Amino acid sequence: METNNRGRGGFDRYLSKLGVPELAPAVYPFDPGIAPVALRSHLEQSGHLMLGLKVSMACWIIADQAAARSKVQAARAVGVPASTGGGPYEVAVAQGQLEAYLDLCAEVGFDGIECGAGFTDPGIAPTEVVRMASERGLQVDYELGKKHGGELDGPALDGAIEEGRLWLQAGARRLIVEARESAAAVGLFDAAGGLNAAGAERIADVFGLELVIFEAPTKPSQFALVNHFGPRVQLSNVRLDEVLRVEIYRRGLHSDAFSNPKLRPQAVVSEVER
Repeated sequence: METNNRGRGGFDRYLSKLGVPELAPAVYPFDPGIAPVALRSHLEQSGHLMLGLKVSMACWIIADQAAARSKVQAARAVGVPASTGGGPYEVAVAQGQLEAYLDLCAEVGFDGIECGAGFTDPGIAPTEVVRMASERGLQVDYELGKKHGGELDGPALDGAIEEGRLWLQAGARRLIVEARESAAAVGLFDAAGGLNAAGAERIADVFGLELVIFEAPTKPSQFALVNHFGPRVQLSNVRLDEVLRVEIYRRGLHSDAFSNPKLRPQAVVSEVER
């Protein structure tokens, strides 16, 4: 799959001369509660590069209703699917209000929801959640890992992989690997923010990069994952104002990526040079 040109003309012709490949969108940024006008500007600038948009945390539920709806509408207008973050789902399940939550998500116009058991105990079968969401036209992504459970390795990684299998079998669209907002001492990152490359590789081997999105909220986490897997790796929890930086890194246009053989553009030899 390749991205649409979207009338970029000379921009894309120049990138082609550099040897920069056209890449499918692989970045799933999150909105932590910024103003609708700011979000619309980011969508105008970078929407063609987004795999989707996560309207994160529970901010949208307590914001002005018209403002919350306008964000989903703005994303849809540029072809970007909008999903909720996993926190509101967990609260809804814990409070016995999952149906009301799904009704609200569908009514606002979200394309999907994120589910998980990052800070609560699961109280409902994956098949039931996916069925209920599907009845309302909602896709389901499932988050692997605990928000307060430390690093995802050993038995914790084994359990997360089994959990991921169950959710995919139930009909979930994709899996998301937890990293919170710090990418330190959580998920696949150690206390210093270093990537557990072996753990990331195991998840990718089991599920494939197409079905996995790695949360990467910081510059080191983003660069580490792209360095390891190359430009096809899908990243979530990227700040909206950092989407373009991640994209130039994926394409080998960032100074730190240019020397990486996985990322550096392949030089194009012109007819004159031949």
